[in-house]
Parts: sequence; structure tokens; C-alpha cells
Amino acid sequence: MNKPKKSTLTIIFAGVAIAAAAMAWWALRPAGLPEGIVSGNGRIEATEIDIATKTPGRIVEILAREGDFVKAGAVLARMDIQVLLAQKAEAQAQVSQAENAYLTAKSVVVQRENEHHAAQAVVAQRRAELNAARKRLKRSENLAVEGAAPLQQLDDDRAQVLGAQAAVSAAQAQVAAAQAGIEAAKSKVVESQSLIEAAKATVARLQADIDDSELKSPRDGRVQYRVAEPGEVLSAGGRVLNMVDLSDVYMTFFLPTRDAGRVALGSDIRLVLDAAPNYVIPAKASFVSSVAQFTPKTVETESERLKLMFRIRAAIDPELLKRHLEQVKTGLPGMAYVKLDPDAEWPPELEVKLSR
Repeated sequence: MNKPKKSTLTIIFAGVAIAAAAMAWWALRPAGLPEGIVSGNGRIEATEIDIATKTPGRIVEILAREGDFVKAGAVLARMDIQVLLAQKAEAQAQVSQAENAYLTAKSVVVQRENEHHAAQAVVAQRRAELNAARKRLKRSENLAVEGAAPLQQLDDDRAQVLGAQAAVSAAQAQVAAAQAGIEAAKSKVVESQSLIEAAKATVARLQADIDDSELKSPRDGRVQYRVAEPGEVLSAGGRVLNMVDLSDVYMTFFLPTRDAGRVALGSDIRLVLDAAPNYVIPAKASFVSSVAQFTPKTVETESERLKLMFRIRAAIDPELLKRHLEQVKTGLPGMAYVKLDPDAEWPPELEVKLSR
């Protein structure tokens, strides 16, 4: 007689295990639900998160494996940052260049202010010379009237007054030019300050890109898939890993119109999974759909309206999930039992039973 092959034995043992689990569930199932409690079948789900790149680049290493439990902030993968480091060094050099330009512009402002002060002193000197020339001209005019001074002296004094007036005007023009030089130098200071801020902003942006090149877990969870491998080049937004948030686990199931309309947010729910029929998990109604998920072609009679099915979400307490993190698995089918009447009593089969 031929012995069964190993693969055949495996299939037989798996079938026996499934049959045993089904028999256990059948033995422990609620014989009949009391008034005010209804049931629906569904699957365990959790919020999925894609760990993706912010900027295009090459994957250097992936530190997480499929099935790993990770903490918030843990580094899951690293991208190549050689180009970013070079760009950051260039931006830092631009910051130094802009700071030097700022110091130079400030020294030019001081220089232009000194020139302005010097030009103002020249104006004062030229005005003094003009006053002296006017006094000499007045004396010469008085002496010329009396015939005590030659006309040539009078003409020379008049020429000196005109020359002194021109010198005052020239000195005032120098003051205006020096003032304009001060304003121009100050604008250079402002411009260099702007260049410094722009260069520093570039450094900060590149540093942010460098930081984002370490792909970190946004929260506690479990890695489901590795979508990419080290050495691959990804575009911006390229997925590297997929993980599930184990602090937000729930079962989605469906109830008909009559029952769904009585489910209130926060209603008590008991979950029994096909894979673990001996355990009863407490949950709360966290979502009730306002739109039917599947509808007959026409909804004209009461019986047809009762066929409408609404999606319900039963959320499991995050603190409970933390205590049983290793046992949490998504995709498991099971039954959800909803207490529509707050005064209804759970049957003994649906009292909370959790693994230790």
C-alpha cells in the first residue's frame, strides 16, 4: 500500500484543524440571540499607511521586514543623500558669501556717512568764505563811493562773492551725493540680508529633505509588505513599505435597514473570530453608514426597503489592542453582535473572554 505524500498529509491535517475550529465555533455559538441583540458577519481591518519617499532617489537600505512590529519614530528605510549633502554644502557657502557681502555693505554705509559729514563740513566752510567775501564786497562798495578804493578792487570782490556762492552750491551738491551714497549702501545692506535669509532657507529646506530621507514610522504598527528593495530608484511619492496602524483596529460588517437604524454610535458590540471562537472581544460602534451599500434596482415596497444593507464599524479599544498586540491580525473573518437595546443582557456565550 502506498503511503500518502507529505503534501497530502499536510492538506489532510489542515482540513482536520479547520473542521475542529468550525465544530468548536458551532458548539460555542449563541443558541439564540435575545431581543435587542443582532448579528452580522465581517472582517478585521486596520488603517493602512504607505511609507513613501518625499523626493526622488535611490534606496540605500531597508531596515524593516514584513511582519515586524515597529514603534513610532523608528527608522524603516534610508535613501541616498549624497546629492542633497552636496547641495547643502553649496547653500552653506552661499550663506557665508551673503554674510561677507552684508559686512562689506555695512562698512560702505559707514564710509558714505563719513563722506557725508565731510561734505557738510565743506559746506560750512564755503558758507563762511561766502560771508567773508560779501563783507569785503560791501566795504569795497562803500570805499568806491567815497573814491577811496579803485574800481578794480570792487570788481575783484564781486567776483570773489560769485565764486564763493558757486563753491557753496558745489559743496551742497557733494552733501546730496553723499546722502544718496548712504541710501544706496543701506539698500545693499538690506539686499545682502535678504540673500542671507534666502540662503539659510535653502539650507533648511535641504536639511528637511535630508531628514525626510530617513523614512520613519509615523506611529506604532506592523509592517505588511516591502514594496521596493535596496538599490531601486524611486520617484517622489514612491512606496517602499506598507504598514498597518494597530492602534486603530476594527471590524466592518453589514446590517439590514431595520437593525442599522437602531445602532447608535458607542453601542456595545461583541466580536467572535472564526480563527478564535473561544474568545469574545469587546468593541464599540464607531461608524454607521448613512448610505446603503447595496440596493435593489427598485425600492418600492417595504420588503424591498428591508433588503438595504448599511455598513457598520466596530472599533476595538486601543488599550486592549496594546495588551494583545502580538495577536492582532487583519483580514480575519468573524461575527459581530450588536446590542441595540442598552437594557438587553448579553448571553453567557457572549460575555467577554480574552486570552491572557
